Amino acid sequence: MVTHNVTGQFNVKLNPIEGYAKGIDGVNLGRMSIDKTFTGDLDATSTGEMLSAMTTTQGSAGYVAIEQVVGLLVGKQGSFVLQHFGTMDKGQDSLILNVVPDSGSNELAGLSGKMVIRIESGVHFYDFEFQL
Repeated sequence: MVTHNVTGQFNVKLNPIEGYAKGIDGVNLGRMSIDKTFTGDLDATSTGEMLSAMTTTQGSAGYVAIEQVVGLLVGKQGSFVLQHFGTMDKGQDSLILNVVPDSGSNELAGLSGKMVIRIESGVHFYDFEFQL
């Protein structure tokens, strides 16, 4: 199977939504909606939800998220789901961002891969390595 690498920009809008769980001992639990617009070889939009935990230590937090991406990937139409697992340890971040297995539809059926998010001067970029 051939591995492809594409890079582009995205805009993201996060909005708080009411959550079920409440943090204790200074931990702030949050829930947010995610709306993104991707440009480049991934010409798509996505919607999803994020759960986060902010600790009392500056720069230490965690989040998980699921977003469904709909649009064109290198000219192929369909959708797929991205799963996020991110932590920050006193400012040092770690992010795992994978395509959920078997979530691809239409021309993106069978898609697998991983994405890296970069923020440079306030601009969001994605690097997407995938197999199709």
